[in-house]
Amino acid sequence: MLYICLPSHNEAETVGVLLWRIRKVFADYSREYEVLVYDDASTDSTRDTLAPYGKVMPLTVLGSHDRVGYARAVDALLRAANERTRYPRRDAVVLMQADFTDQPEHLPELVKRFEGGADFVVTERLVDESAPEGERKRLGLLRRLNTMWPFRSFVGIPGIADPFGAYRLIRLAVVRELLKTREVSTVVDVPVSAANADLAREIARHSRRVETVQLSPCWDLRSRPTRATPWRDAVAVAKRGWATRALRAPARVRST
Repeated sequence: MLYICLPSHNEAETVGVLLWRIRKVFADYSREYEVLVYDDASTDSTRDTLAPYGKVMPLTVLGSHDRVGYARAVDALLRAANERTRYPRRDAVVLMQADFTDQPEHLPELVKRFEGGADFVVTERLVDESAPEGERKRLGLLRRLNTMWPFRSFVGIPGIADPFGAYRLIRLAVVRELLKTREVSTVVDVPVSAANADLAREIARHSRRVETVQLSPCWDLRSRPTRATPWRDAVAVAKRGWATRALRAPARVRST
């Protein structure tokens, strides 16, 4: 079973198209799946957009009227998938953005690596001239933090060039180990890039095998401007990397 997990806030213009594309992928790719969407107190028509899809595909919408932030939304999705799984060694979570930058057509590639033995599959975004200028600046700055001394000693994860993106696959047995450690800690609401790097450090620490795969995001179908800001994200990533430096993962990464 694959649990496709989508944290969403005010993504009415893209989340429906994304669900339609996910459904199309699994119509051609025989694999049992369920989509879990955490609607983080959207104030647009996200809920109305999601409603009809529940009739034509396995879809569960989570969330409340109180905004919890990206990191806690992801945590809630991981917990929901963990509660549903019967076979945590065989099942996996796939985290994606609801703004359509992450392409459902890449799912078979992630699953192939999972079936080959990877516990954690990280997508590393290929950034070309089609990416908005703000995204190019932000990702360039974050990747420099990942490699520059002294930041690489507490921000970077050995072998992973881009731990800041959302699109990744995680074996549910590893999610279960992660959630055990979170029984005595609190998930902190931080900017998306910092939250993704946090999660990557935690997951890599519990994974026996990590693989990376380079994929091209889709920038031109997102209907809204990016919510990320280069310097704010970089500062947040550096602060969270320092605060969680004890979670630095060992090098178990295969890059492809």
